[in-house]
Amino acid sequence: MRIKVRYILLLLLCLGVQSAFAQYGQINRGRPLSTRDTARTEKKVTDDELLDSLRKKEDNKRDSVVFSSKFIRMTMERFLSDSTQTFALDTGIYNFENFSPLNDPRSPKISLGYNGVSQRSLLFEPSQRIGFDAGLHALDVYALHPQDIKYYNARVAYTNLTLFNGFGSSAEQVFKILHTQNIKPNWNVGFNLNFNGSRGYYSYSSILQQNVSDVNAALFTWYQSKGKRYNLLANIIYNNLKAPETGSILNDSVFTAPSNSLFFKNSAQVRLPNSYENWGDKSLYLKQFYYLGRIDSLNKGKANSKILPTQRVAHTLFVQSSKYNYLQTNQPDTYGVFPDYYFSNTRSRDSLVVTHIQNEFSYSFYLRSKSVKFVKNEVKLDLGLVHDFYNYAQYVSDTLLNQYGYQYIHQNKVQNNTFQDITLKAKLGYRFSDRIGLDADFRQIAQGRDFGDYYYDAKLTLAGNDKAGKIILEAYSQNSTPPLVYTNWISNHYIFHNSFDKTKTTSASFTYINNPLQLDIKAEYFLISGYLYFTAQAGGNDAHPVQLSNDINLLKVSVGKNLKYHNLHFDNYIVYQKTDYQSTLRTPELYTYSNLYIAKTFFNVLQSNVGISVRYNTPYVAPSYAVGLGQFYNGPDITFSSYPVASVYFKATLQRTNLFLAYDYANQGLQSRGYYTVNRYPMQDHLLKFGVSWTFYN
Repeated sequence: MRIKVRYILLLLLCLGVQSAFAQYGQINRGRPLSTRDTARTEKKVTDDELLDSLRKKEDNKRDSVVFSSKFIRMTMERFLSDSTQTFALDTGIYNFENFSPLNDPRSPKISLGYNGVSQRSLLFEPSQRIGFDAGLHALDVYALHPQDIKYYNARVAYTNLTLFNGFGSSAEQVFKILHTQNIKPNWNVGFNLNFNGSRGYYSYSSILQQNVSDVNAALFTWYQSKGKRYNLLANIIYNNLKAPETGSILNDSVFTAPSNSLFFKNSAQVRLPNSYENWGDKSLYLKQFYYLGRIDSLNKGKANSKILPTQRVAHTLFVQSSKYNYLQTNQPDTYGVFPDYYFSNTRSRDSLVVTHIQNEFSYSFYLRSKSVKFVKNEVKLDLGLVHDFYNYAQYVSDTLLNQYGYQYIHQNKVQNNTFQDITLKAKLGYRFSDRIGLDADFRQIAQGRDFGDYYYDAKLTLAGNDKAGKIILEAYSQNSTPPLVYTNWISNHYIFHNSFDKTKTTSASFTYINNPLQLDIKAEYFLISGYLYFTAQAGGNDAHPVQLSNDINLLKVSVGKNLKYHNLHFDNYIVYQKTDYQSTLRTPELYTYSNLYIAKTFFNVLQSNVGISVRYNTPYVAPSYAVGLGQFYNGPDITFSSYPVASVYFKATLQRTNLFLAYDYANQGLQSRGYYTVNRYPMQDHLLKFGVSWTFYN
């Protein structure tokens, strides 16, 4: 009996020692035990708390943290021009269904039919660029540019996967990947990877060359010194854009022919089945800036803190190699797409190669009071010197004879040029108070090939209280050298040697913005001298550049107004344009976009919108497209009927996932069977499509 009692006491002693050591381990990792009464009522744990407890055990009893977008801050280069500031990550679903750059509600495009092919703005949107310009911009909206890169401060790794596709169709298909993380608290790295494999709506099943194949890749990094004085922004970008140039389908009556006639869109014949353009570029962008003197902080210690320097020196290096190819593979021009040929009637390998190296040095000075809570009499001055080095060469495919008398195909260099530009830059800003500000921007090419180019801009901002809104008065004057494609171009089907004057644009604008009323109004006036455009002889397709001898006057008024009643939203955007050269600019007089939707949250977690969006523009003389040149031109005076284009959609946010389901061009067949924005190129059909965006924090 005594032996049994000994064993029982020994067993209780072991259990007591084990419990004591278990409590000792908890004391080391948790808060100290209270010296008061240790008897307490056990708290009933929830399922979530039980799950957290299990996670603690798996993670060596460390507290679990639910990561979210609040751990991620982002910025862009333009937000770092005079301070260091970051913004919260945008995880909303606003405009999520308009993923294609062609369908931007405030910057609509005309195109050859679908996402990934040549496009240009539907509205008048002049370029404000000065200096050298190749003049090839039909695929620009599908490429990544250094100024597009977002930089992050990610306290936890952040990944976003996005997919857009059509149900049972490959007419539009886009996939995007974004990943970023901090390798140190003050050093972030990441990458973008985008794919566009849209096949369009006509003749897509049998000919590979008629499929869009776009790849965008970017590596980026943002380093900030611990003292907040030094910043480094860097990115490496690769773009490879492939877009078919078919010369349009042969059936020019696809929307007007009797409905009982047989026509299969996926096998529709085109004028050039093996013709496409392939544009690509590789670039390195490196920007460094250092803050001198006193550094002020706004909202210090908060997520939206802002570093305000008093002096800054910066250097930017940009190196880019671009290649623009047009390829026509062993096919005769049976249907007269081209005006002529100079080297081969069945084969084209036209190529333009541009190398650009830019160095920019700048110094910035900021004069303000020591108190940054109320900004008054603040002066900003930026001075910069930019050196641009360019080399461009153009090649065509030609047939030559070798020493034995046999023909062989050779890429012949038909032109080569190297030059430099030096640009002087200055920005001046003066804030009378936090409600009145004056800004000026000056850019002048002082030496080089494009000597005499300039861009001068002045802007006055007058802000009232939150309810009164703000007024922006702006004016600019621009003088720019004609692009290369207008003046000196050699290819298989087009050769130009022209001497044009510089194009001068003068503009004045008035803008009123009232956020509480969700109202913005902008009135712009443009006076353009020496306007350049492409045209052709009556009834011909010989696209060639010309310069208008008369001045163009254009008035553009844009109004955006959003209405809300409980959960019902009605967003509107209207643009009115009036010019004395409507047939030359070939742009509609009126454009409207309206979006009616209901916003509602289901089950306290599913934030959703259900609605219908409608686009409409008045009829205009449609431009034509020059295959192999990459330019829209004023061809036959054809005006197509114009009808509203409606899309019905549902979109929602569920925790870390955004999704939408949309039926594009839902009203097809009601008023018309289809529509054109460019002569001979039918636009999209109705399509049921979806989009999903997954976000991961890990």
